[in-house]
Amino acid sequence: MKIVLALLGLISLGLGIIGAFLPLLPTVPFVLLSAYLFAKSSDRLHNWLINHRIFGQMIRDFSEERGISIWGKVTAIGMMWISNIISICFIVDDKLWMQILLTLISIGVTIQILRYKTKKEQ
Repeated sequence: MKIVLALLGLISLGLGIIGAFLPLLPTVPFVLLSAYLFAKSSDRLHNWLINHRIFGQMIRDFSEERGISIWGKVTAIGMMWISNIISICFIVDDKLWMQILLTLISIGVTIQILRYKTKKEQ
């Protein structure tokens, strides 16, 4: 079972990394899921992820304080909206229903991110 959980954690991490570049595929939830799966399956992978220079602080902030730093919020929302606008203008420029759907999803994700507590800087 630990092997299955570790494999699912790697898949989740891969989706999170891809989500950094694709619109509407979220990064943070997949990375957090990876941390959870690694914690249940592999101390080595879990330690590697929580000490990772890019993902580690985000995971520690969320797991310790259930919050996201202001920089994390601004970056996540900004990148999401930039990729959303690029998608609307260049990828689905002739499909109004898809433009509306992308916008509504982005609004929902923005609201969800803003609802999390803002982590205090130290």
